[in-house]
Amino acid sequence: MVTLLAKLFIRKRTPEEAADSQVVRRAYGVLCGAVGIALNILLFLGKLFAGSLSGSIAIMADAFNNLSDAGSSVITLIGFRMAGQKPDPEHPFGHGRIEYISGFIVAIAILLMGFELLTSSIEKIVSPEPVAFSGLTAAILVVSILVKLYMCFYNRRIGKRIDSAAMRATAMDSLSDCVATTVVLAAMLIGHWTNLMIDGWCGLLVALFILYAGLNAAKETIGPLLGEPPSKELVEQIEQYVMSHESVIGIHDLVVHNYGPGRTMISLHAEVPASGDILELHDMIDNIEHGLRERMGCEAVIHMDPVVTDDETLTALCKTVRAFATEIDPAITIHDFRMVTGPTHTNLIFDAVVPYRCRLSDEAVRKAFEDRIRALDGNYFAVVEIDKAFVV
Repeated sequence: MVTLLAKLFIRKRTPEEAADSQVVRRAYGVLCGAVGIALNILLFLGKLFAGSLSGSIAIMADAFNNLSDAGSSVITLIGFRMAGQKPDPEHPFGHGRIEYISGFIVAIAILLMGFELLTSSIEKIVSPEPVAFSGLTAAILVVSILVKLYMCFYNRRIGKRIDSAAMRATAMDSLSDCVATTVVLAAMLIGHWTNLMIDGWCGLLVALFILYAGLNAAKETIGPLLGEPPSKELVEQIEQYVMSHESVIGIHDLVVHNYGPGRTMISLHAEVPASGDILELHDMIDNIEHGLRERMGCEAVIHMDPVVTDDETLTALCKTVRAFATEIDPAITIHDFRMVTGPTHTNLIFDAVVPYRCRLSDEAVRKAFEDRIRALDGNYFAVVEIDKAFVV
């Protein structure tokens, strides 16, 4: 159904809109949100009728769970609409993170419903009541399971297609609803055939599953809001493209800022030969920035770091200090290595990138470099600037 509606309402756009991935992305989000609202309201009405007919607390709770899902779909729809707004003076990086906020609100709604169902189920366990069985009630629950399974698949597929955390959270919510309704149906059938009043216990299992789904959905949306490292695949793509240019010796200080899906900014330092022509190197850096924008949709800012490549003493010392870094911690790297010679001593100046997971403190890393370099030659002094890695 969503595929058919997408063909009717999304692909019929002007050439300019079709070329704008954010326009198409927003259209998919709004369409899926509208479909979710309609289906969840229908499920709420059907389960409300079935719950009233059977007297089951689990079915009634499941009905209001679908009503909250309709509200979540409204939030998702509004979130996509707002996230698709163009940058303005107050928000020069756009409004893309609103989508993460809407996904977090959906996760909170899932958690609240889980807690509510948990409370109702405990009350039902303490004071169990028989559940009336009817073919109509069972049929409504079976239809609900199939509809929710369908909603899970299309939300997950669209969420993957447009890289949407909010859509993935909605897919997880639909899956939890599918499992919840299956458990409710099983409880009703077991109660009918065995006279065991397990409605409350099944409701408890459903509540725990919903809480688990809500926590996972919240985790997926909180990460981008707080700021998380880029994927390993993206980092490798950036490094491979930048290093594919002949005059780039190395890169460091790569930082990726995520301002919402399709709104990524990159900054990095590119090492180039100090003996090269500065105008030619600058032109190459400009081309790399343009290439990153065209290939990956990222706004890139590259700082050009000149590196001395024709000094054998400096090159040998740099190689030795890199070996020291590996001894201290294999994950530590160094860059911007320079040597300043004076009348009484020589300063070896460099930056050491220390990952957050390093077992040593920054001061311990600095002292380890200083001790090793002094042991190498009493006239050498280490001037170490500790950096942190912003990629994994």
